[in-house]
Amino acid sequence: MRISKIVTEALAANKPVVALESTIISHGLPYPENIAAAKEFEKQLIDQDVTPATIGIIDGVPVIGLNQEELEQIAQEGTAKASVRDLPIIAAKKINGATTVAATAYLAAKAGIRVFATGGLGGVHKGASESFDESADLTTLATSPVVVVCAGVKSVLDISATLERLETLSIPLVGYKTDIFPSFWLPTSEFSLDWRVDSAEEVADIVASQSELGSSAALLIANPVPTDRAWNQKDHDLVLETAFEAAEKAGVRGKAVTPFLLSYIVGASDGVSLEVNLELVKNNIFVAGQISKAISGEG
Repeated sequence: MRISKIVTEALAANKPVVALESTIISHGLPYPENIAAAKEFEKQLIDQDVTPATIGIIDGVPVIGLNQEELEQIAQEGTAKASVRDLPIIAAKKINGATTVAATAYLAAKAGIRVFATGGLGGVHKGASESFDESADLTTLATSPVVVVCAGVKSVLDISATLERLETLSIPLVGYKTDIFPSFWLPTSEFSLDWRVDSAEEVADIVASQSELGSSAALLIANPVPTDRAWNQKDHDLVLETAFEAAEKAGVRGKAVTPFLLSYIVGASDGVSLEVNLELVKNNIFVAGQISKAISGEG
C-alpha cells in the first residue's frame, strides 16, 4: 500500500482527511465527465480545509491519495472493479483497479483514515433468500473502523433486510439530522432509525466512544439527500415500476437483476437519477468533511 505524501503529512499532524472511492469514477460516469467529477469532489474537501484521499489501485498497488495522473488512469475505460476479495488478484496481475465501498473502507481503515464519503451503501438485494446476493460492503464494514457517510441504500435493494443485516453484524447506524433511513435518490423510506445525531461533534463523540470500547466496526452515517436536490418521488416510483417490469419481461434473474435495473433507470429517467446521484455524493462529502474536522478537533 502506498500513501501519498500529502495524506501522510495530514495524518501525522492529525489534520482532517476524508477518503473517497474510485468506482464512481471508473464505473459510475462516462469519460471525461468522470474525471471532472473526481476533481470536483476533491476540490470540495480542499475548500473545507480537509485533505482528500481518493483511493484506487495503480499497477497492482493500492494508493491512498491518487494524484492527478493516477486519477486519469482510473477514469479510463477498462479499469477493473475491485472489492476486498479482488485486491490480492489485482496486486498479482499488477493492473489498475477502482475500489468499491468495501475496498475503500478496508484500505482507508488500514491507512488510519477515520472518515469516508460515498454515495450509497451496498446491501441485501431483493430475492436474496434464493440468490444469496448480498453486498460485501456489509461484512467488510463489520471489521473496518471508519465513519462512512452515505445516503442509505438504493431503493431497488431490500432495505428492510439490509437494516436487519446491519443489526446482526453489530454495525452502528445513526441518521444525520433525520429519524428516517434514506433511500439514496429519496431522502426518506418507510423505515425509521433508532438513533440520530444533529451535528458533526456528536459523531466525533461516538467515534471516541467506539475507540474506548475497542470497537472494530464502522460507524454508518445515514445522510439524506436534500429535498430540493432529490428525485421527485412520483417520477421515481414510476421509473422503478417500469424497471422491474422490464427485468421480468427480459427474464433477468439473480445477481444480474440489480445491474440491469440501475442501467435501465439511468436511461428511463433521462439521466435524472445520475444527476441526483452526483448531488447526494457532494452532500455526503460536505458532511464527511465536517465530521473529519470535528474528530481532529478543528470543527
